[in-house]
Amino acid sequence: MLIIPVKEGESIDRALKKFKKKFEKTGVVKELRHRQSYTKKSVSRREEIKHATYIANLKREEM
Repeated sequence: MLIIPVKEGESIDRALKKFKKKFEKTGVVKELRHRQSYTKKSVSRREEIKHATYIANLKREEM
């Protein structure tokens, strides 16, 4: 449960902005989207390898 302390005279917009920022940091929406669909281990592993080769190529070009 998120608790946002609202100071005396503080606008609702400001409090809402704080709430949104705090909620985003918890990662609830990101995890929910991740859990909506199942990805096979082989597919996720393939994506990891693809990303690793991309990063390796970037570092190689940098040198």
